[in-house]
Amino acid sequence: MGLDRLTGLIAFARAASLGSYTTAARSLAISPSAVSKSVQRLERHLGIALFTRTTRSLTLTDEGRALHERALRLLRDAEEIEQMAMAARAEPSGTLRIAAPLPIGLHVIAPALPAFRALCPRVQVDLRLSDQIVDIAGEGFDVAVRIGNLADSSLLSRPLAPHRLCCFASPAYLDAHGTPEHPDELERHDTVSMRYQSTGEAFRWPFQMGDRVIEIVPSSRIVVDASDALVAALAAGGGIGMSATFIAAPYVARGELVPVLPRFAVERHNITALWPASRRANPAVRAFLMLLQEHFRQRMTAEA
Repeated sequence: MGLDRLTGLIAFARAASLGSYTTAARSLAISPSAVSKSVQRLERHLGIALFTRTTRSLTLTDEGRALHERALRLLRDAEEIEQMAMAARAEPSGTLRIAAPLPIGLHVIAPALPAFRALCPRVQVDLRLSDQIVDIAGEGFDVAVRIGNLADSSLLSRPLAPHRLCCFASPAYLDAHGTPEHPDELERHDTVSMRYQSTGEAFRWPFQMGDRVIEIVPSSRIVVDASDALVAALAAGGGIGMSATFIAAPYVARGELVPVLPRFAVERHNITALWPASRRANPAVRAFLMLLQEHFRQRMTAEA
């Protein structure tokens, strides 16, 4: 196979996964025109159209869909060869691409990055924050952090530290409306709730009741779709709401929020780091996972 065809297959695999020549070019560190030309040369060689193109998007043709998974395997094999070569070097280097949900990225990962850079000064970090689930291998990420139950996949994974979910409110709100002693009393209070950006579903508030966990969905007059918006509304006196303790911790430290119903708080073990098998030997990935796990443990222990 000639180099042009190999380059075309790699460009095709990335463009098909990301749906855009521009985004594919960014992930491959080349120009969009180089991606376009590589794919066009591949199409001419194969004698088929791989994409239906519009001014706004790329759509795979039937022939393109049939070739996409095989091209992805080729891309993964090429990346694994590169990762194995990188592992031969003693010092981690290169670009480490990380994907994480916004609250985890803001409150846990971003504060750990200076320590990681001090540990691995030759590594450049590219942190992407979104509540949408990314295609880790297809979009070229080295590590991703996810909250929630995981679907079966070929990705390698490592559970991170557990975190606590507790209700919070501002001291001013509680002075004006009283402090509930049981979750049943929440129906008499103003509440602030959250819905998931990815599904639009309401977050169900869990409470530990003896040896079982019950879940409720309060009738809230303020509903937001970001954790930081929720705690900001609570600190402004919006009512009572539920948050992970690591998100509310800065507000608690400043005296802007206090825990409510803490004896009913729930501990969750559903934050996980994931990475492709092709990154197994990458020294930057190994170093980041070790530091991330320790940073999670320290952060969650301090805020429990």
